[in-house]
Amino acid sequence: MNTEMTTQLSELTKRSHAGEIIFPDFIGQLAEFGVERYHSDYCRHENTYYFPNGQSHVVSVEHPSQRIAEEFSAKEVEAAIRQSQRGEHTYTEFLGKTMAASCVGYFVQITGRCAQYFGRRGEVHVEPFPVLAEK
Repeated sequence: MNTEMTTQLSELTKRSHAGEIIFPDFIGQLAEFGVERYHSDYCRHENTYYFPNGQSHVVSVEHPSQRIAEEFSAKEVEAAIRQSQRGEHTYTEFLGKTMAASCVGYFVQITGRCAQYFGRRGEVHVEPFPVLAEK
């Protein structure tokens, strides 16, 4: 992986966390870069981007400085996802709400078109990507 690609991934991640780019556009740009999937780790405060050739790149990110709740609530995770889809909160607020629902991170499977949100005790909420209207 070259320096230009790592710089682009870092900048794109910053823009996403700052609310300058919405999730569908973020995913679209990652796909253009050739990213197959990524993992957002709330505990380590980092995103890891994975490529089909086995390479990966880690970007440090800021997460809210709140404790992750003990009891996983798939219902609360889903509610936060729906609010994001409607543009009702920022990405940082999304992180806070999913942390309050005991989410420790998630995997986004770009090629598989779904996200998997993980709880502290191995719970999983799977969220298929919504079907987007044609422009």
